[in-house]
Amino acid sequence: MPVDLVATRVTVNPGVRSGQPILRGTRITVWDILGWLGGGMSESEILSDYPELTSDDIKAALQFAYQLKDKVT
Repeated sequence: MPVDLVATRVTVNPGVRSGQPILRGTRITVWDILGWLGGGMSESEILSDYPELTSDDIKAALQFAYQLKDKVT
């Protein structure tokens, strides 16, 4: 069974970034990651620009979006 990266890496704190889902230990939102990827940045470019992130953080953001799609009608 795949590891649930969302459970271990994504958190929501009402006092940080207006309660948007963020990567644990950062102020970087899931939406930031998805926007960068959608804008054409590669994973290696994101990791180079934001060394506090890991490859698993990016995977967690993608996994979060995938899980969210089932909740949106």
